[in-house]
Amino acid sequence: MPKGYWVAHVTVEDPEVYRKYREANAAPFAAHGARFLVRGGEGDVVERALRPRTVVIEFPSIEAARACYDSPEYRAAKALRDPVSAGDIVIVEGFGGD
Repeated sequence: MPKGYWVAHVTVEDPEVYRKYREANAAPFAAHGARFLVRGGEGDVVERALRPRTVVIEFPSIEAARACYDSPEYRAAKALRDPVSAGDIVIVEGFGGD
């Protein structure tokens, strides 16, 4: 079964409040089997323009990725993020199986 991924590009306006979002999202991510592959590391934009922070999160399946995003626990964490950041997020199915 192909894995699912969240790919996000985010602009953070208040790092202190954003830190609270990161603390709050830990439980729903763990509950849905999430694993961070990229979490805001250094990057070079080589085509076009992106927001400064890139995040890639791997889930065991596309269904798990969607269920996490739709979960009440993640929605509560997202409510902390929304006022202090702007983001572009896609949930995408991976290519093939393991």
